[in-house]
Amino acid sequence: MTADAPGPVPSSADAADKRPAAASVAPPPPAERDAAALTDAQKSLRAQMLATEHWSLLASRSTTQSEVLTRIAIFLTLVSAGLVTLGVLGNATGFRGWFGLAAIGVLVLLVLLGLVTQIRVFNTATEDLAYVLAMNRLRGAYLDLDPGIAPYLLMGTTDDGPGIDRTYYPFARRDRSQVIGSSMMVMLVVNTALGGLLAGAVVFAVTASPGWALGVGAGVAVIAFVLWMMWGYRGYVHVMRVHVPLRRAPDA
Repeated sequence: MTADAPGPVPSSADAADKRPAAASVAPPPPAERDAAALTDAQKSLRAQMLATEHWSLLASRSTTQSEVLTRIAIFLTLVSAGLVTLGVLGNATGFRGWFGLAAIGVLVLLVLLGLVTQIRVFNTATEDLAYVLAMNRLRGAYLDLDPGIAPYLLMGTTDDGPGIDRTYYPFARRDRSQVIGSSMMVMLVVNTALGGLLAGAVVFAVTASPGWALGVGAGVAVIAFVLWMMWGYRGYVHVMRVHVPLRRAPDA
């Protein structure tokens, strides 16, 4: 009885050719693999929990926006009332005597109110950014459960920079007009103008020089505007630096 001779040993290239085609395909992301392993009942439960969190974020975002818009409206009303008061006092005193002291007092009050309101506006912008990131992440979780709904989601589904831009402005690339036309910019212009008026009023009370008052007031307004813009941008950059996206846009 003779032993069977061993067959030819396949080369590494032949072995690679005989591997299943699926072995060369990159595995899906962990979140998709996790969702694929769920049963229909588990997917339904997860969708309900995600929807509950989504509604909670929407309610919180709506409440925050409503609160800050109310504060802006109150502040602008006070500014209008303060300026009208100064006009009435000016007519009554002929813009002489104690009018200068009264004007400085009114302007100081308005500047302080504007300061706290402006801080709240910037904080609200940061909170709104966090809400957008959170809801984009939830939409990404919806796609993990059912990738077929992707064509029906208009807003961003990635919690990164491109996803934020798509949520804030889904029909085109976001540009500076979104910032220029915002409520934050309205507050910024009013606040810096008030700061310039206060600085000019103080300089005029000390020097009685309209030229110096105008120059110092304009300089203070411009410097304050630049500093506020830098602070707001730094807040945005800080959020994007500490945030770790779970899903990134393909072209990011």
